[in-house]
Amino acid sequence: MIPVEPSGSGEDCGDYARGNFEIEDVSVGAHAHGFGRSAGRTFAFRVRKSILYVEVYRDYCERSVPNPDDVIATAERSVRDIDLTDVRSISAVVRDAVASVETDSSQLESGSKGVTTLRAVLDRLGAIIDSVR
Repeated sequence: MIPVEPSGSGEDCGDYARGNFEIEDVSVGAHAHGFGRSAGRTFAFRVRKSILYVEVYRDYCERSVPNPDDVIATAERSVRDIDLTDVRSISAVVRDAVASVETDSSQLESGSKGVTTLRAVLDRLGAIIDSVR
C-alpha cells in the first residue's frame, strides 16, 4: 500500500488531508496501472497512449472484480508531462483525478437528486432480489 499525502498547495483536501487516500497496487511505465481506495470507495486506473483513465466504483462493491455497472464515475487526465517511471508522480495524478471525480459527484448528488434516488432504489431492489435467490 502506498499512502499518499496531499500536496502542500494550500487547497482544501478534505478526506485526503486525513490520509483516506491510498494506492494499494501500482505498476509504473508506459502502461502504468493500479488500484486503491479513497474515502471508502475503490478505484482503478490505467494509462493508455497518453491518457490516464480512472474508474471509481460504488460503495460496498462486494465483487472482487467489479462489473461495468459498479462504475459510478470516471475521469481522464493527460500524462504527457508526467514521469510514468516515478510512483509519486503517478500517485499525484491519480489522487487529483479521484479528488475531482468525488468533488463532482458530491455536487451532482446535491444538485440532481432524481438520478441518485433512482440509482439508490435500483441498488436496493437488486440487493433484495439477490437475497431471495
